[in-house]
Amino acid sequence: MRRLTVWIVSTVALVVLLFSYRTSLGGSPPGTAAAAAPGIVPDDTAPPSPGPTAGATTPPKARTLTVNGTVAGTRWGPVQVQVKIQNQKIVDVRVLRRPTGNDHDDEINGYALPRLRAKVLRAQNAHVDAVSGATVTSGGYLESLQAALDAAHFG
Repeated sequence: MRRLTVWIVSTVALVVLLFSYRTSLGGSPPGTAAAAAPGIVPDDTAPPSPGPTAGATTPPKARTLTVNGTVAGTRWGPVQVQVKIQNQKIVDVRVLRRPTGNDHDDEINGYALPRLRAKVLRAQNAHVDAVSGATVTSGGYLESLQAALDAAHFG
């Protein structure tokens, strides 16, 4: 009888420990900001227009558009990017959300995300190859990027 009691208590304790173990699949860790809303980000930095002045000519202002992609849910965690487009050219891509939670995720992202950014800036679209060893994260990155480019009516 005593062995049975010890076995049941041990099994329950093991099950509780297994279900409380945190993995990177559980989403963002505590303290991580919520996802940015997908779509065009308003440009609050533009100076107000002074209005027309007689005889003054000003060069046309470069049109800059910043757009957040949708959150792409991957099996390792969410991925979301923000793209900045200026004069119909991709000038920057920032990662807003990425899989995180353990050293392995951080190592892969530290390697893959800069390479994906460079590929996108070179290709000027989301049709680039995934980074070897980070196929899942690459897929989420490119999915979010394509959603941002679609929202911006780019290409």
